[in-house]
Amino acid sequence: MSRRVGFVVAILAGIILGLVYGWVINPVQYVETSPDTLRADYKADYVLMVAEAYRTEGDLALAARRLAILGNTTPLAMVQQAIVFAGQAGYSPKDVDLMLKLSQGLKTWSPQTQGTP
Repeated sequence: MSRRVGFVVAILAGIILGLVYGWVINPVQYVETSPDTLRADYKADYVLMVAEAYRTEGDLALAARRLAILGNTTPLAMVQQAIVFAGQAGYSPKDVDLMLKLSQGLKTWSPQTQGTP
């Protein structure tokens, strides 16, 4: 019986020490991660923030540049994915409308190519 108690105590001590080491002594620190590693909900929140900035500033090219850091897809595709997620996650109609307006603007937008030296 005492071997079992010792075994259980050793397992519990190992778990506790592992958690203390991983959470307190040496926790994981993410540095210099790119926004394309965000979860879908955070990407949708980011798209919403860009849509709010677009409503205020009215600069579609700046909004597209802000969205470009989210990944390899086009800004329009990112906004459409965010709108789908927002509908599933229960975002307010006002927020979804902001993203729809950004989407409509991006449908007619085409990046202007500038010559580089």
